[in-house]
Amino acid sequence: MAKVTLKDIAHEVGVSPTTVSLVLNNRSCRVSDEKRRQIKETARRKHYIPNQIARSLVMQHSETFGLVVPNIESRYFSSIAKNIELLCRKHGYVLLITNSEGSAESDAELVRLLVNRGVDGVFLIVSDEFATQKDLVDVLSQLPVPYVMVDRFIEGLDCDRVRFDNELGGYLATNYLLEHGHRRIACIINPNSNTGRARLAGYKRALLKRGIAPDPALVFESDYYIPDAWRAAEGLLATDATAAFASSDNIALGLLKRAYEHGLRVPDDLSVVSYDNSAADSLFEPALTSIEQNVPSISEAAVKLMLARIEEQDAGGEAIPAVERVLVPHLVEQASVRTLS
Repeated sequence: MAKVTLKDIAHEVGVSPTTVSLVLNNRSCRVSDEKRRQIKETARRKHYIPNQIARSLVMQHSETFGLVVPNIESRYFSSIAKNIELLCRKHGYVLLITNSEGSAESDAELVRLLVNRGVDGVFLIVSDEFATQKDLVDVLSQLPVPYVMVDRFIEGLDCDRVRFDNELGGYLATNYLLEHGHRRIACIINPNSNTGRARLAGYKRALLKRGIAPDPALVFESDYYIPDAWRAAEGLLATDATAAFASSDNIALGLLKRAYEHGLRVPDDLSVVSYDNSAADSLFEPALTSIEQNVPSISEAAVKLMLARIEEQDAGGEAIPAVERVLVPHLVEQASVRTLS
């Protein structure tokens, strides 16, 4: 069956293809209510499907956004991708999701790819906030479309961004362990991200507030991957720590895997507070006490910032200053921490 075109509808109704296009896109034009009804009825009866590429050229919008994530296998990032996609679809946009595999070079390449595909805006979760990313910064500085940095960001870029208060999250996790009588508290953090550094700062603040000097021998480094955390956990388990703060669910998984291999159990032998409270905690036994970053909240904030930029562009008014939204994490209490007498 041949695809129905605007010309087909126009010929049957007796109007121009331009009039049909304007009516079907709900734009104003000089046409009677009866003709408008006939156009819509004919399009419905003939099962007309708009040509999105042609429509994009006319409307100067592709009604698509792009998203770059560093690791689509991360439960946290995949959950963000899912929530942003659902929200975009709700507002009539398609979301193109790309995965940078934790490569700063890929960030720039994927942003270029998405813009070349004609997206109206880009959501970006950068791979590495501290690596030299001149190429990425140059690309972002010259983007013809708005972009929103989500969860992570590069300092010095004047752009919309949304994140959680990671320092507060690290503080809440460590303070919870302190409130349950623990004093030798180890942590595993990612020093190559501003999220990890901020969570470490919160860990130290909680200790200092109780008059406990942070012990560098209890701080271990890991990327946000299970195998990296598994390797880092060997050193942690050799200390006299009674508790550990794992600064992501993936890190907690690596720590628990290593602990169980040593015949240790949570919380009897080691109390653990995790971070993210993602879908992963259904895999843990017992369920992990964790700092929750509410994914629907950060996703909704990111999409709202993007839609505001699109609306601003369409209105053609004065540019709104860059906006930063900082969201508050909270602790979800489960069964992975025991109280020391």
